[in-house]
Amino acid sequence: MNNSSRQYAVVTGASSGIGLELAKEFARNGYDVLAVAEDAGLEAAAEDVRALGTDVQTCQADLATPEGVETAAEAVEASGRNVDVLALNAGIGVGGRFLETPLDDELRLIDLNVRSTVHLAKLLLPEMVERGEGRVLITASIAALAATPYETVYGASKAFDKSFAASLRNELKDTGVTVTTLLPGPTDTNFFDRAGMQDTEVGASEKKADPAQVARQAYDALMSGKHEIVAGPMSTKFEGTISKMMPEEVTAAKHGKMAAPGSASKK
Repeated sequence: MNNSSRQYAVVTGASSGIGLELAKEFARNGYDVLAVAEDAGLEAAAEDVRALGTDVQTCQADLATPEGVETAAEAVEASGRNVDVLALNAGIGVGGRFLETPLDDELRLIDLNVRSTVHLAKLLLPEMVERGEGRVLITASIAALAATPYETVYGASKAFDKSFAASLRNELKDTGVTVTTLLPGPTDTNFFDRAGMQDTEVGASEKKADPAQVARQAYDALMSGKHEIVAGPMSTKFEGTISKMMPEEVTAAKHGKMAAPGSASKK
């Protein structure tokens, strides 16, 4: 068993964007970090986190595969550390008309956004519950609150994550382990490039949230034991409130206008 007196946070999707900023936030607040991601940028990201004066281990694993999830769990076991925070943040998007988008891309999205979240939680939560303490952060999206035309599978995956987190929260309410759902809006990361949405109104917008701001708000909500946090500027929080109140056909039309291919040039 590792004898470090510092707490230990496991962060998936930690090579860039919100995941990297979450890792930094944990580092600033006295946590050692296990950073998990599948891409080659992971080591450079880890150096940025180490510069904040913490110990950072890395695990390069493709969480869209069962083998990758098992590799991440083995890295936790090999560390000899108790997991104080589990941040299940890894995720991708796919933009475009459902009838035209590649099936393989969407099945990979489901594997990463949905299956890996369930799989890694199943592997790591029992020890936290047995110990009677710990915090879980599950990154869903404001997209979980409404229909998402042209991101049809992505929005559904994030609705799953939100429901999964809420249900898990209830099951674990008397265990000492808290579950917080993170619901960011459009954020200034490489998400839209990877999703093929550069030509959409939402992808081209310059009014995206700062991922560092999202991570700070997520950290505060997690430490407070909040059930969920719509993170980002006030405009995003307002959007989250409105989305819960509006009829589904209205939110669908609104999202479709922003996410439709080529919508950036029609603005």
